[in-house]
Amino acid sequence: MSTTNTTTPQPQTTLGPGRRPGRRRPAPGVADAVLIGRSVRHSLRDVETMLMAVLLPVMLMLMFTYVFGGAISAGGTIAQDGGYVDYVVPGIILTCAGFGASSAAVDTATDMANGIIDRFRTMPMRSSAVLTGHTVASLARNLVATAVVILVALLVGFRPSAGPAQWLAAAGLVALYILAITTLFTAIGVVAGSPQAASGYGFVLLFLPYLSSAFVPVETMPGWLQPIAEYQPITAVNESLRALLMGTDPGWYGPAAVAWCIGIGAIGVIWGAAAFRRRAGRR
Repeated sequence: MSTTNTTTPQPQTTLGPGRRPGRRRPAPGVADAVLIGRSVRHSLRDVETMLMAVLLPVMLMLMFTYVFGGAISAGGTIAQDGGYVDYVVPGIILTCAGFGASSAAVDTATDMANGIIDRFRTMPMRSSAVLTGHTVASLARNLVATAVVILVALLVGFRPSAGPAQWLAAAGLVALYILAITTLFTAIGVVAGSPQAASGYGFVLLFLPYLSSAFVPVETMPGWLQPIAEYQPITAVNESLRALLMGTDPGWYGPAAVAWCIGIGAIGVIWGAAAFRRRAGRR
C-alpha cells in the first residue's frame, strides 16, 4: 500500500533588497515624522550650534547697525526714512537664514559618511526620509533665529510699518526662502564627499547676499556688477521682504521672489533625491 504525499507546496515570496519576511513599510509620513523628530533632537542637543544660530544674527545686526550703518547713512546712499537699520534688517534675515541652512549640508554629509544610511536601508522605510528630517529641523531652527533677528532689530531702532496681512506675507516669504535654500544645502550634503567638503561648498553660496541689495543699493555698485546684483534671487527676495515690512508694494519683486524660491526648492529636491538614490542604492 503506497501513501501519496498530498502536501501543497507553499508559494515563495519574493522580497526586494533590504526587505525581510513579515516586515511592512510604515504608513506614509510615519518615517518622515520619526526622522524629523530625530533631527530636531540632534539640534537641541547640539548646544553650540543652537547658540550660534541665535548669536550670529544678533552679532550681525549690531555690527551692520553700529559699525557700518553710520558711514553708509552719512554717504547718503540709503533713502529709508528710518535710516540704515530699516534698510538692512531684511538682508540680515536672509544672510542668517543662509548660515543656518548651511548646517543642513554638514548634518546630511555626516549621516552619509558615518554609516547610518546603511542601517536605514535594512529597515522597512523610505530611507531618503532622512533628507526630510534635516530639512524640516533646519527650517524650524532658522525660523527661531529669524524671530531673534526681528526682536533685536526692534530693540536697536527698527520700526516696520507692515499691517497684519503684510506681516503674514513676510513670514510666509521667509519660510519659503528658508525651505528652498535648505533643500539645496541638503542636496549639497548628499553629493559632498565629507562634512568638511559640504561646509566648503555651502560657504560659496553664503556670499550671494553681499552681491545683492541686502546691504547697499544696487545703483551704488560698479556698472558691470549692477545687472548681476539686480537680477539674482537674493535681491528679489530681499526687496520683496523689505517692501512688505515697510508697508509698501513690492511690485514685480514679489512674483519674482516666489518664482525663484520655488525654482531653487525644486532643484534641491530633484537633485537631492537623485543623488541620494545613487549613493544609498535604494529608493
